[in-house]
Amino acid sequence: MARSDLLVSLVRAGANGDSSALESTVAALTAEARARSHNTLADRLERALVSAPRFVSGMAAPPRAPVPSRTAGMLVESRGRTRLDDLTLPDAVVRGVRALVDEQVRADLLRAHGLRPRSRVLLVGPPGNGKTSLAEAVADALDLALLTVRYDSLIGSHLGETSTNLRRVLDHAACMPCVLFFDEFDAIGKERGDAQDVGEMKRVVASLLTQIDALPEHVVVLAATNHPEMLDRAVWRRFELRLELPMPDAGRLAAYFDGAFRDPRVSGAWVAAQLGQLSFAEAADFVQDVRRARVLGPGRDRLADTVAYAVDARRQQFSPQDARRSEPTAPEARRTGLREADAF
Repeated sequence: MARSDLLVSLVRAGANGDSSALESTVAALTAEARARSHNTLADRLERALVSAPRFVSGMAAPPRAPVPSRTAGMLVESRGRTRLDDLTLPDAVVRGVRALVDEQVRADLLRAHGLRPRSRVLLVGPPGNGKTSLAEAVADALDLALLTVRYDSLIGSHLGETSTNLRRVLDHAACMPCVLFFDEFDAIGKERGDAQDVGEMKRVVASLLTQIDALPEHVVVLAATNHPEMLDRAVWRRFELRLELPMPDAGRLAAYFDGAFRDPRVSGAWVAAQLGQLSFAEAADFVQDVRRARVLGPGRDRLADTVAYAVDARRQQFSPQDARRSEPTAPEARRTGLREADAF
């Protein structure tokens, strides 16, 4: 059967709620994908079929249950919009993520040999270097919903409220295959020996550890932090895969700029050398600056000229390093009329 006929059959089976026709059509599409060596597509088709609800013949598929009101505001559900191949990542991170995806897709084979897939990942690194984008890429590779935890609604002011909210969030996530993403994980996973912390947050950490252990393997937990030194030591044991996303070196930045500009007259290595150390988020902002300038002034400059102008403009911007250099010391604060306490 031609692919166009298979697609029509797939739509018809889904519209009619015919699970038998749906499964046979997906099987045919999967076989065709494998014959073309499109193994990733074949795996995603099989996983989508396994995770789909089973229909009663002749009845429409039931609508997906919305996020219950008790967790509304604590979770943001989305679909992955970033592909793993679109990211510039260290080789060790790429290998680790691909292994995780393969284990999840082929979990049944692992279980048949008495093994289990890994499903707990800790992402460590300074801000702006792809932790959130990597969470989206994992959700896209597994074709799962991405559930992002919102701390402004999760953390409550009353005794025990945060632990209760956390349990509700994890109970909801456990009901379906998904990627559960904790950004700024140190907000709830802090070291319990911290003298500055209150007893309530220590109870939250204990509750968090217990509930993460209880999550089923079809929930892939990704936690990201800019401050790994603040995490409780027991938290580290819960994560089977720990990946570091450092600031990019000059070579990775050069490769990023070369791929973004795709012009032999623009040297990514020169741009990286001129701009100095940047996060990938800052590099992406620079590329957008160049593109905006090209859109607003088409035909006036060559791309190389626009890039050079943008480099000069970016180097003159006020930076965090400038802010640290401009902070007055205590004697300087007294000379400028500031209170000494304001200098720190």
